[in-house]
Amino acid sequence: MEDEADGTAERIPAPQLRRRLDRADLRAVPEARRALRELLRQWGSPGCSAVAELLTSELVTNALVHTDDDAVLTATIGPHGLRVEVRDFVARRPRVRVPDADDGTHGRGLVLVESLAAAWGVRPHAVGKAVWFELDADAA
Repeated sequence: MEDEADGTAERIPAPQLRRRLDRADLRAVPEARRALRELLRQWGSPGCSAVAELLTSELVTNALVHTDDDAVLTATIGPHGLRVEVRDFVARRPRVRVPDADDGTHGRGLVLVESLAAAWGVRPHAVGKAVWFELDADAA
């Protein structure tokens, strides 16, 4: 958006969701899904949130179950789509596992992220790491 008086571009902050997730509190998973759904509704994509919610709940669950520590969820809407990041404070990197048919629903989270996200990865921090994914605007 340009200011007509001086022609300078006005920066509009990207819509963002940020939540602190308490250690082992799995009630945070449905809350994260609801908050993300609301963010996407404000963005104008209320019907396109199923994949974003699924992948977000996978990352949140992994962080809370596999690290036994707090985590931080950040979701940002940019010009090309949605980026969701879950930061935890444990250096151990997650690994994509081949799901075992006898293991119920365990071991499928990162396989889903890998197959449904436009991009995903792990970014190390001085303390811990962030696991992230991106969805294109039409898939979010």
